[in-house]
Amino acid sequence: MHRILRSRLSGILLLIAIFLLWQVAATSWIDSPSLPPLSAVAASLVAGFQSGELPDAVAASLWAMMLGYCLGVLCAVAVGSAMANIRPVRAAFDPIIELLRPIPIPAIVPPLILLFGMNTMGGARAVDPIALDVGRTLRVGRLRMVRSIIIPASLPYILAGMRTSLSLALITTITAELIAGSAGIGYYILAMQYAMRTSEMYGAILLLALIGYLLNHLFLAGERRVLHWYRTESA
Repeated sequence: MHRILRSRLSGILLLIAIFLLWQVAATSWIDSPSLPPLSAVAASLVAGFQSGELPDAVAASLWAMMLGYCLGVLCAVAVGSAMANIRPVRAAFDPIIELLRPIPIPAIVPPLILLFGMNTMGGARAVDPIALDVGRTLRVGRLRMVRSIIIPASLPYILAGMRTSLSLALITTITAELIAGSAGIGYYILAMQYAMRTSEMYGAILLLALIGYLLNHLFLAGERRVLHWYRTESA
């Protein structure tokens, strides 16, 4: 515990040092509109929230991200489970997955979240064979076997894929807004860049970093609650 606290404290101190360096560099060393002082960036953040621009942009991005993410999760769990348990389905989807794997992230914005179905497939295929044999011996039906044995055993893998996909969902949402958006924080950042309002642009970027950080920690908190039994067994 003390080691974790020390590592977090060192990270916080490093972040503070970077922010101080930014402020000093922008006010004393570099005279450029492309690098506004951190104090000006903070002021633009406050102004953006007061005007309602930033809350509206954040809400639009989070809504689009969560809608696509939830749909992707449902599809990925279904496809991953089918690939793990039905050989023809696995044979049909394996070439598609291998073709998509080397494609750069922004090029596959819509189907990207589906890739976490590979975690579902891996988890389902890693279920203890003894548990499956016991279920068959007790004549447990297929649907109940999936619900009571396969899904709980696959849950650590599924949640690992969901956590990775959550950050990718945010990245791809912002990328899509930068490329062809008409709302959202990605579109806001691009609009501020074109308007040469660099303080607002950097403020939105910092806010985006904070959103990603908070989303990850919220997911980890939920994961700890859901997988309390798994963490106890692992310990």
